[in-house]
Amino acid sequence: MTWMLFKRVLVTGWKNFARGGAVSAATVLIMTVTLAIIASLVFISALLSYTLDTIKEKVDVSVYFVTTASEGEILAVKDQIEKLPQVASVTYTSADEALTAFRARHAADQLTLQALDELGGNPLDASLSVRAKDPAEYESIVNFLEASPALSADGASIVDRINYAQNKEVIDRLTLAIQATREIGFAIVILFAIASILIAFATVRLAIYTAKDEIAVMRLVGASNSYIHGPFIITGIITGVIAAALILLLLWPATWYAGTKTVSWFSGFSMANYYADHFSIIFFILLFSGIVLGAVASVLAVRKYLNV
Repeated sequence: MTWMLFKRVLVTGWKNFARGGAVSAATVLIMTVTLAIIASLVFISALLSYTLDTIKEKVDVSVYFVTTASEGEILAVKDQIEKLPQVASVTYTSADEALTAFRARHAADQLTLQALDELGGNPLDASLSVRAKDPAEYESIVNFLEASPALSADGASIVDRINYAQNKEVIDRLTLAIQATREIGFAIVILFAIASILIAFATVRLAIYTAKDEIAVMRLVGASNSYIHGPFIITGIITGVIAAALILLLLWPATWYAGTKTVSWFSGFSMANYYADHFSIIFFILLFSGIVLGAVASVLAVRKYLNV
């Protein structure tokens, strides 16, 4: 296609959009709603990921050491655990830090603090808090610790206990919940995405229906299929671009208002901050979706009247 022909297609496509009047406005409105659904799926996906990550951060396995274990021996175990590919982080808490935290938690319970003082020492153990990348990996981490016991210089194990057995039921339920949530969330995203695409296609097809006589005339005078397709594809792209621009503008006040009302519900997740931080990605997704939906819907709608 020569530049002159391409320019003519562009101009014709824009004129078709401008002449459409109410039909073009309705198509833009429906396309805006379609892109709003796609945008909401982006935020739902982000919220789901944030929630799952928050839940996973609250679950860990603690390894407690005997009171005779030195800090160097414990840190050596920490280094071994950190090298495991399943491990996200390992936090060391000394016996003194554990005692300080215990006193802070029971500051209002004088009876407990008095009993602690009467012991005349620190009964608490140093510990390592191990957080896995995936809750399903905790069992393999514990198996590693049990298969390769940490030993002191005299050959005795320095590990007092591991609280995996107490947390196993919670960890297993969390693993199943995360897997089910991901599968259900993915199914919902696919369902709404298909629905939004069908809405866009139906709307563009309705808009092109008004030009079926024009298409028939162009066929009679010998216009090629590509030339007939061109202006309608441009019209569809214009519709998608305008709809994407509208929804991007509307998302600023919408995410700010929704964020102020729901940030406490979602454990600190702010829609406004997410939109600002990921604007370039959301911009590309919506613009690309608008262009593709408008262009493909136009092609499919015109093909019906070309009997191609």
